[in-house]
Amino acid sequence: MFDIGSSELLLIIVVAIVVIGPKDLPRALYKVGQVVGKARGMARHFRSGLDAMIREAELEELQKQWAKENERIMASTAMPDLDGTMKPLADETAGHLPPPAEEASVEAAALPPPEVQAALPLDAPEVDPAKGSSAA
Repeated sequence: MFDIGSSELLLIIVVAIVVIGPKDLPRALYKVGQVVGKARGMARHFRSGLDAMIREAELEELQKQWAKENERIMASTAMPDLDGTMKPLADETAGHLPPPAEEASVEAAALPPPEVQAALPLDAPEVDPAKGSSAA
C-alpha cells in the first residue's frame, strides 16, 4: 500500500526509538494500532454506506424499467373494450404454428373418415386402405 522497503522501515524504527524513547514505544505503538483500526472501521462503514446507496439507485432504475416494460407489454396484449375494461387479444402465436409432421398425416390417411368410422360396427374386421379388403 505505502510501498515501504526494509531500509525505510528500519529508519522509521530508529527515529521512533530516538523521539519517543524505548520506555514509551510499546504504548505509542498500541495507540497507533487503535487509531489505524478505527480508521479502517470508519472506511469500511463509509464504503458499505456508498454500496447501499448505489444498490438502491440501481434497484430504483430497474423498477422503472420494469414498470415501463410492463406497461408496453400490457398495451400490446390487451385492448380496451367499449366500457373501458381491458380484454386480452388473441394469442400472438396462434397463426404461427408449424405445419403438421408427415407422420401424423400418414396416420390420419390410414384411418377412414369419422363418418365411416361411426357407421362401422364395433366387431367389424379391420380394413386395409391400400388393399381395399379386410386384413383378416
